[in-house]
Amino acid sequence: MKLTSYSNYALRSLQLAALKAPDLVRIDDVAKIHNLSRPHITKVVHELGKAGYLETVRGRNGGFRLARSSAQIIVGDVVRITEGPLDIVECFNPEKNTCPLMGICILSKKMQEATAAFMAVLDNLTIADIAANKGQLMDRIAPLEVPRLEPVAK
Repeated sequence: MKLTSYSNYALRSLQLAALKAPDLVRIDDVAKIHNLSRPHITKVVHELGKAGYLETVRGRNGGFRLARSSAQIIVGDVVRITEGPLDIVECFNPEKNTCPLMGICILSKKMQEATAAFMAVLDNLTIADIAANKGQLMDRIAPLEVPRLEPVAK
């Protein structure tokens, strides 16, 4: 199984939001820490906001934060949103299938079982779980963070 970069970006964004909660996270933070494209993170954050996982705040001091508890965000649900149908092999999609072995193929059945097992693991994992070692994660990302500019007093 291999997930797309889009899913990885989504999970990294949610993980960072969990680590920084309740503070706002900037898109630049995610892009810099994980060496990712800012436009891609912008798209991911927008999608996660529409799906109700992130609250977004516009403006100069804007950013995003989790819209619900990290313990309530199931990794499998996020993957389903970011990946869509997990058609590992052609015969998983009856509309596109050209295989004459549909319905009798043991390989197809085992691939379906493997996909179900993969998703079962992700369904048993939350964003809180992937942010549980907060101290270690924060120590690792601290040197990579974009410094925040404080407003100049007049």
